[in-house]
Amino acid sequence: MDLSSDIINYEQPLNERIRIYLKLEHLFKQIAGCAAIPSVWGSRSALFGVLDTLNILARNDLKTDVLKELERQSKNLSRLESNPDVDTSQLADILDRLDILIDRIHSLRGQIAQELRDNELLNSIRQRMTIPGGTCDFDLPGFNFWLKQSDAARTHDLLSWYESFDLMRAAIDIILMLVRRSAQPVTVQAIEGFYQQSLDSRFPQQMIRVTTPSDLQCFPEISGGKHRFTVRFMTGGMNERPSQIKDDVDFQLTCCVL
Repeated sequence: MDLSSDIINYEQPLNERIRIYLKLEHLFKQIAGCAAIPSVWGSRSALFGVLDTLNILARNDLKTDVLKELERQSKNLSRLESNPDVDTSQLADILDRLDILIDRIHSLRGQIAQELRDNELLNSIRQRMTIPGGTCDFDLPGFNFWLKQSDAARTHDLLSWYESFDLMRAAIDIILMLVRRSAQPVTVQAIEGFYQQSLDSRFPQQMIRVTTPSDLQCFPEISGGKHRFTVRFMTGGMNERPSQIKDDVDFQLTCCVL
């Protein structure tokens, strides 16, 4: 979910690749945002984001998958170079960025952020994260010692670890940027809070985006697959089960196909 001052963007991935990319994007934001908080709890949250990111990047096929996606995007965009309606300067800039990332990933040996996997402190915390309350001070004295360092020292370490993800972060950023810009939003209406639309399976469906005003007193639940998707607008307090509203809702819909 993307939140700005006057609108909220809700995103639903339609394949496992985009699902993973959105998770990584979320974790990168978590690390950067929490690392900037000068407190022990901010450092904890940032570090847990680092470890969650490492767990996702541990997939053996992820680097290859990202590389193939960058090459696919580059190939698709290259076909637009002769289109007179395209901003050739902007297109050339994006193609250059894609080529640089492709070359850097091609030249990368081993796993991304391998140096973090060899870090003893991070490994000790990682092993305890799956245990409820497993990162208490008495269980991880080394972690406790690190947390007792100055805010500046912890932030330095966190930003250093964050930099290990720079290549993957740049790749994910440009892929998701291209996916989000691949279609224009249209205004549609959910009748009594329900909307359904078929998808053309001949084209690679990537993501559904639902945009609503931030003051709308309901939220969309989006579900979808290869052939169709549905949007249900729900309401309900924090302590009650959400239910579909009975009113019609106008919203902005973007079907990202690239």
